[in-house]
Amino acid sequence: MQMAYEEALAAFHADEVPVGAVVVKEGELIARASNLTVKTKDPTAHAELLAIRKAAQVLGNERLVGCELLSTLEPCTMCTGALLFARIRKVYFLADELRQPALRQVVQLQGHNHTIEWEKLSLPGLDSSALLRRYFASKR
Repeated sequence: MQMAYEEALAAFHADEVPVGAVVVKEGELIARASNLTVKTKDPTAHAELLAIRKAAQVLGNERLVGCELLSTLEPCTMCTGALLFARIRKVYFLADELRQPALRQVVQLQGHNHTIEWEKLSLPGLDSSALLRRYFASKR
């Protein structure tokens, strides 16, 4: 999770929404990314999607079976859909997505052919919520 937080800090310093994500498999780092929506003018350039894309390239497969995603923010609806399609096994996140808590809602729906486990973490020194508040306060 430290690497995901470092990605969020890099996004913050680049004047992007400070979200970072990493994909790991069996404890090995596969990919890492930070939000790039502002720089790329691409509303889909969320850290989670970018990390998933990189991981798929590294593993040479669109299915990331056995992989886990660690994000500094609970994934949004768009990212949760990608997590389902990629077959991510488990998601760990630091901050709650207060406006669109998609991960916790979508993965509980019936009828999916894949289930994602999730866990919210609270780790000393990695306060993603405070970083997000600081970023958005500077924009208002």
